[in-house]
Amino acid sequence: MTIKILGMGCPKCRMLEENAKKAIEMAGVECSIHKVTKLSEISEYGIMMTPALVVDETVKSVGKVLSPDQIKGFIIE
Repeated sequence: MTIKILGMGCPKCRMLEENAKKAIEMAGVECSIHKVTKLSEISEYGIMMTPALVVDETVKSVGKVLSPDQIKGFIIE
């Protein structure tokens, strides 16, 4: 499983990344996290607001900082 955090590196983007790390730990699954900071790559997902969360190439959230529990729900779907 791959999680991508889309954003330019703002505080909300960093918080979403930290919450994703906590969610992976809580779920007990193997997962990699990638930060996508290039605007050209972010725009390929068709989003207009950051941060965004992408799980296995599916956009799950845009413009929000999800809690670890919310992210865990996407991981164990």
